Amino acid sequence: MTGRASDRTKVLCLGRTYCDIIFTGLHEMPVLGRERFAEAVTIVAGGGAYITAAHIASLGRPVALLTRLGTDPLSESLRTELEFSGVDLSFVERSDDAGPQPTVALIKDGERAFVSRRAGTSRPAALEEALSAPDMAHLHIAEFATLKENPDVIAMAKGRGLTVSLDPSWDDQLIRRDTGFFELCAGIDVFLPNVEEGGALTGGTSAEAILLDLQKHFPLVVLKRGEHGAVASQDSTCVSVPAPSVTVVDTTGAGDAFNAGFLHTWLATSALEKSVAAGIEAGSLSVQSAGGAPPQLR
Repeated sequence: MTGRASDRTKVLCLGRTYCDIIFTGLHEMPVLGRERFAEAVTIVAGGGAYITAAHIASLGRPVALLTRLGTDPLSESLRTELEFSGVDLSFVERSDDAGPQPTVALIKDGERAFVSRRAGTSRPAALEEALSAPDMAHLHIAEFATLKENPDVIAMAKGRGLTVSLDPSWDDQLIRRDTGFFELCAGIDVFLPNVEEGGALTGGTSAEAILLDLQKHFPLVVLKRGEHGAVASQDSTCVSVPAPSVTVVDTTGAGDAFNAGFLHTWLATSALEKSVAAGIEAGSLSVQSAGGAPPQLR
């Protein structure tokens, strides 16, 4: 790694990129053998890595996306949005086996259900090059599935002087204590789960119990609580910040938007309460329109 730590301000977001097909205005969720109709549909780029990166870019911080994209028509349809996002795309790999990766999101009363497909490996060819970039300060891993496929990435990042964060992202098969989750996460500086993910990992039923358990494994834990805001703990400091009341259209990507607001402020100030408040502000803005990226990209 070259360059002084003070010269490094850029965030690198690692994870899969999906084509989100989001149906909103459903009066009933689908059941087998029945057809339902939505009031609207939005087709946008998705995946935690891209959504977090796009929000970080909108906040004015340099950010790069480290991902693999297919060459199929669905993947190609994302090109214009990605290029308009302000995110550095120089580490994006395009390969026939990397797509299509669609996510269908069904939204009813502000809540959602997803069906997604993963394609190919999650390890981009430019991984080492991206981590070694002289202006890179921080690696954000957008889902535990990507970390599990690339268990060496934390050590690679730390060896180059980067701090590392992880949003585990829900996965029915992986977000459990008995998957070796905590062992693979050794070295993570900032852990950013939501309450459901935290509960699955710890067995806790309250935010306080979940946070207490996760503190044993991570130096800084930020627990996202949706409409109830977020709580965070670092060393002996614990803060709780409420969320404002807003009109919820779609919660897709709200946690990733939160991550962007939090990381942008935390990297600049290290102030825990201020960083949590910035995360809540970004997440609250995100839920007021369909899709996860900043509103100007939807």
